[in-house]
Amino acid sequence: MDLNNIKNVYFIGIGGIGMSAIARFFNEKGVKVSGYDRTATPLTRQLEEEGMKIHYTDDITLADKEANLVVYTPAIPAAHTELTWFRENGYEVVKRSDVLQEITRSLFAITVAGTHGKTTVSTMIAYILTETGYGCNAFLGGISVNYNKNFWSSSKAVAVIEADEYDRSFLKLSPDIAVLTAMDADHLDIYGTPEAMEEAFIQYTHNIKPNGTLIAKFGLHRSKELTATNKLLYSLQNDVANAYAENIRMNNGGYVFDVVQQDWKLEQVSLHLGGMHNVENAVAAITVAQILGIDGEKIKAAVGTFKGIKRRFEYVVKRDDQVYIDDYAHHPEELRALITSAKALFPGRKATVIFQPHLFTRTRDLADGFAESLSLADEVILLPIYPARELPIEGVTSEMIAGKITVPVKIIAKDKLLEFLQTQETPLLITAGAGDIDQLKEPIAALLKK
Repeated sequence: MDLNNIKNVYFIGIGGIGMSAIARFFNEKGVKVSGYDRTATPLTRQLEEEGMKIHYTDDITLADKEANLVVYTPAIPAAHTELTWFRENGYEVVKRSDVLQEITRSLFAITVAGTHGKTTVSTMIAYILTETGYGCNAFLGGISVNYNKNFWSSSKAVAVIEADEYDRSFLKLSPDIAVLTAMDADHLDIYGTPEAMEEAFIQYTHNIKPNGTLIAKFGLHRSKELTATNKLLYSLQNDVANAYAENIRMNNGGYVFDVVQQDWKLEQVSLHLGGMHNVENAVAAITVAQILGIDGEKIKAAVGTFKGIKRRFEYVVKRDDQVYIDDYAHHPEELRALITSAKALFPGRKATVIFQPHLFTRTRDLADGFAESLSLADEVILLPIYPARELPIEGVTSEMIAGKITVPVKIIAKDKLLEFLQTQETPLLITAGAGDIDQLKEPIAALLKK
């Protein structure tokens, strides 16, 4: 695949967060970009405004038959009419990961993998490299609040890529610097067992280019099997790691801290994001920037202006009597970090968490963990499971989680939620989930602002 010789590219599932980043990459190169998605969203509307032609019906007569490359997402059903037609008619049809594979071969690649934290760390790295003048091409799995996009380009032959473990797609990448944030069990519908998933993360580190660098979270299971020519471990506060934070102070919903490495220290770093896990994410991102030789004061100035990623500990409403946080958390460990951090930043407030479980298989496999983490809240509202790419599984419902939660809990239909919230006091409100719960963010915010 020669990315420089492509004139027309067609995307099946163009509205996906990872797909849209690659679509923007081609669009900025002057390639004619078009595609299909199931529904129109604010993101697809942005793509259309940028000049991409998109339709929302699975209809081959609407597809671009002049395309010399067709890119699809694994979330598209195998029997999809357009996908089937392109395959049967001799087009070059590739997954999103195949395009990223080619990019990592041709550029100096910094990839970020892990069950959670990868979107924040990759966006933070890309933002630091951009704001300090180092430069990079960024392929992200979330929308940067600073730039309001998930892709940006640079003449610098450097790429920062969020490496997605779903469908093992991240194993195609060949990074120069690889970051690994977590190895917790997830996507067991793909991997089968936690051990198989761990093997995939281990293989990810084996794919690092010769003389490359691995930056891994301290304390990961099977850490000794994670290999690279150069290996650094980062931590929130454990001083046994190669890089860690100390003197952490909470400050107006964010933090001030020092980052310490063996021969290097960056003092008084200000991070205007909630969540102690984001301090740890910042340590990882700062370590990458330091390895690249970027001046410490420039790094600190960039971190101080970083506004985060939409739906990652995002302050939707923040005033003296009301805080509303929206987050993409859809795994028990992500919920644990989200809830504990929010309660620590706003002590004494009743914490109400509205959670939409994502996938029947994930709910079935991790129900105990979800219940344990959600029980850290003061009260919980569960929405029905968002099915995404799955068909229902008999007996798997939100009740599986509700029955194990140890604090007051209700299951409420999505279309009844606003009506219910009108009668409630929610001084610390959190919405979480990877489905379509984000559609409620603006209506909830409008209700709270009244």
